[in-house]
Amino acid sequence: MIKHILKPVLFILLLLNLYPCSAQYFNANHYPQNYFAYPAEATVSLSANFGELRPNHYHMGLDCRTDKIQNKKVLAAADGYISKVKIEPLGFGRSIYINHPNGLTTLYAHLNDFNSNLENYVKEQQYKLKSWAVYLDIPATLFPVQKGDSIAYSGNTGGSQGPHLHFEIRDSKTEKVLNPLLFGFPIADTIAPHISKLALYDRQISTYEQTPKIYTLKKIQDTFTTVPPLIIINTNRLSFGITASDRLNESTNPQGIYETVLYENDSPVVAFQIDSIGYPETRYLNAHIDYKYKSRGGSYIQHLSKLPGYHNSIYKTINGDGVITINDTGVHKIKVDVKDANGNKAVLLFNIQLAVNFTPPQSDESLTYSQQQSFHPGHINIYENSKISFYLPANCLYDSIRFNYNESNPKQGYPIFQIHNTQVPLQDYFPITIKAATAFPDKMIMHRFANGKNDYAKANPVFNGKDSGWYKARFRDFGSFQLMIDTIPPVITPIGFKNNMNCSKLNRLVFVIKDNTREIKNFTATLDGNWLRFSNDKGSRFIYDFDENCTPGEHQLKIRVEDLAGNMTEQFFCFTR
Repeated sequence: MIKHILKPVLFILLLLNLYPCSAQYFNANHYPQNYFAYPAEATVSLSANFGELRPNHYHMGLDCRTDKIQNKKVLAAADGYISKVKIEPLGFGRSIYINHPNGLTTLYAHLNDFNSNLENYVKEQQYKLKSWAVYLDIPATLFPVQKGDSIAYSGNTGGSQGPHLHFEIRDSKTEKVLNPLLFGFPIADTIAPHISKLALYDRQISTYEQTPKIYTLKKIQDTFTTVPPLIIINTNRLSFGITASDRLNESTNPQGIYETVLYENDSPVVAFQIDSIGYPETRYLNAHIDYKYKSRGGSYIQHLSKLPGYHNSIYKTINGDGVITINDTGVHKIKVDVKDANGNKAVLLFNIQLAVNFTPPQSDESLTYSQQQSFHPGHINIYENSKISFYLPANCLYDSIRFNYNESNPKQGYPIFQIHNTQVPLQDYFPITIKAATAFPDKMIMHRFANGKNDYAKANPVFNGKDSGWYKARFRDFGSFQLMIDTIPPVITPIGFKNNMNCSKLNRLVFVIKDNTREIKNFTATLDGNWLRFSNDKGSRFIYDFDENCTPGEHQLKIRVEDLAGNMTEQFFCFTR
């Protein structure tokens, strides 16, 4: 009886022994251990880790819980000095950068108030610059800090969707963001990653020209296998992807994995490691995942191969880029090691074999560069006709596409030009030029829309050959485009406040600004002729909290707003304080 129970376990152990121990495929990091303290005066717990997959980017730090409330003390993680402060309506919201003597920088984001001395300094700089949104370089001698000093209070500002502290560790010189979980924080993690899906791709064609074959997995001990364990394949060029997640001991949130290595017949082929990523590179997440599968409502699938247009890659090519070529009918053993930052490992084992009746294709004509309307990574791809022209810079595409274009009936009187589809991502902005049927040179904007999302950009006149009346803008996604005239000014709406009001019982003034393009270029407020600081967190409302800049008495407030096309609205309000 015992022998029969042990057989599956012994089989897995034997299979594991066929593979070499995990080697060091990446340069060893020598990050200081226990140098940094946990940065929040709250329960030590994370809602997100470094490398977690997000729309168009990796999550670039730790999201530290703040016990579901705001205004917990935020603490300097180590000795150093406050080197920068950034305030913006979205993104990090209110954030602090601290430089440390070991060549590293820590960042603290989504903050409410800074400590009183720093808060007063920042306010002075905002009034000096006449801008609420600022990115300040601060002299090293002004705000020295020691490990554990209170520097601010936690909040929910910027792109945050709930109270927490976003924390990063960066290389001060390169500004690469490092994985904080490699620095010895007291965060318990004894749980290995979980692998839920295997995806198989036919690499005779582009990854965007197919839907991968998905295989479910079963787990025996700490090892995952496919169902069935032997996969019969009908292509001699293939690659794989996995859906995988990690979890910490004190958190139920599925989080990002750290490292994978793909083996074929005992030999390592390709690996990736999610560490040391710069913000200019984080959008390459779209080359790391199956973007098309995700955009159709599927889970995140992480490629175990490096797409041809992926530069500044997290991948380490060992014996190839992850595309496997099969030239025989034998069984090929595949192993995938998946690790978290604490070294916990999950293993996926399965076999592949070429179908007996498989016939190699004579040639692949579907995506050759000479074929009309095929776009390829590493090339400048151009499309033009009598109404529209654009080009994709060489670093835009990650894999080849068969380009689609369509014109449709006007919407609001303006023709619609559909440029491919949103299931194919782009790395960089591309210029698009449209011929105007009717032009109003100072009021032209370009509208992009897809999947319920609208983007707008100022359209500038260009001279296109011998013809005039062309207007250019830049976008970063495919979709449907219109060139439009915009002469509608923004609308200013006060909330809980009206002209000639006695505001003695109010503690703030609030305005909502709306525009038909949803984009506000400039907002300026003056009180009795002097610039007044209105905050604009999350870009939705403009708020002035009464302070020493509004003394008791009668006042005149002027609000001036400008949209992308240059349309302006100006309103005056008189009130008593």
